[in-house]
Amino acid sequence: MNYIDQNFYTLINEFHEKSEKEIFNHIKNLYLNLNPETKKGIEKFLNDFNYWGTLKESENNFEEIIKKAQCLKRDYREYQTLYESLEDYRSKLILFSVLNNWYNYDFKTLAKAKENNYDDYFDLDLIKTNKSDVLVDLGAFIGDTAISFTQNYGNNYKQIYCFEISPETTEYLKVNTKHIPNLKIIEKGVSDKKEDKYLNINEAGTSANTLSNQGDTKVEITTIDEEIKEKITIIKSDIEGMEQQALKGAVNHIKKDHPKLLISIYHRNEDIWQIPKMIKEIDNTYKFYLRYHGGPIYPTEITLIAI
Repeated sequence: MNYIDQNFYTLINEFHEKSEKEIFNHIKNLYLNLNPETKKGIEKFLNDFNYWGTLKESENNFEEIIKKAQCLKRDYREYQTLYESLEDYRSKLILFSVLNNWYNYDFKTLAKAKENNYDDYFDLDLIKTNKSDVLVDLGAFIGDTAISFTQNYGNNYKQIYCFEISPETTEYLKVNTKHIPNLKIIEKGVSDKKEDKYLNINEAGTSANTLSNQGDTKVEITTIDEEIKEKITIIKSDIEGMEQQALKGAVNHIKKDHPKLLISIYHRNEDIWQIPKMIKEIDNTYKFYLRYHGGPIYPTEITLIAI
């Protein structure tokens, strides 16, 4: 057993042995003793994006820590199952560093786990392409993933489909990708069924816009299985917590085509284990890797690579 295994299983055992209240008090006490500027930055980030609960020490509001403690206690066996299914120790170190950051505010290990060699999603040791590849880019934003894909692989693909729901962002997407051949922009959201939703604008950044049942801007929602009929070889998804629904709407393609899946698994605390488990239930031949492109303070930009 190496040091990554030892550290991980020691942490899991602590989640097993401690009560949820003890875990909460441990995290809260560590948080209260952080540098004031660090706490200020963490609170601003969490409250601006509010995927994981709010955190406002001045108001005695520790919702985010409460939710973390609940997950660490309730799901510790799921983390262990995921850890044991990961294919390399880069991935195992990432899972440990995320959980240890949640529990111990360990910034050093999280910084160590960051991928410094390859772009988001496109680990050249894992993702290969050929002239028959069809990339489906969910949450295309301003075209950053499509541009990265072509910079990494040139024109070694057949088709790129870019899905984007924000009208303002879509205009930038059109301009930024107009030079990329065989690229189609689809101004629709993606979920597990066809319906209409409404766009909620996040003032902190349009990349964090979300969907709801009411609002000002109506958005058409589709599924990958309904929208795309040709064989898909790669699906990238970064859609602000809707990743699980999008995968449910792509079950037929996943079962038939076995596409490489590049999925963001950080928008909800449970995504980190629920999404790999869901994929395994759809097709148990997938192998799992994690890659981390976020910062050292709070773990975001965690990508599951399923092949």
